[in-house]
Amino acid sequence: MKVRRSWLALLGLIVLFVHSAQAQWVMVARAVAGQVQRMSNKSANGSGYDVATVVLMANADKVYQTALSSLKANHPDVTITSDDAKKREIKFSKGDQVASMQATPLGEKLTQLVVASNLTGAQPDATSVVVQGVLRVCKEMNVVCTVSGD
Repeated sequence: MKVRRSWLALLGLIVLFVHSAQAQWVMVARAVAGQVQRMSNKSANGSGYDVATVVLMANADKVYQTALSSLKANHPDVTITSDDAKKREIKFSKGDQVASMQATPLGEKLTQLVVASNLTGAQPDATSVVVQGVLRVCKEMNVVCTVSGD
């Protein structure tokens, strides 16, 4: 009987710890919500990559659908090469530039949106292209986003 009580007490502590850790993760994610982070690297010949990410206080499926609808309706020069609702991922291109966008759920109403693109030597500062894409989704979701570090 003592062993059973000990196991139940241990199980209770584990459940309490896991719930507490998850709550802290959600609090951290909410604290950075709306802050667009970017990372890019460009070689001497102009090729490289560009990534922008933001945490949104919104449902991931809705973020994905909003981004897909926006690309289809507002960007005739962009070709959607694939879209996967299950992964919430869109791959698209504009000329030599290729990009991907993915909405990853962090909770029921918390989403990480990532946009990644290649850099080519012929284009101007492409960092603005992915950041503008993230900001456009923020605007259409009625979420205030700001670019960190600028």
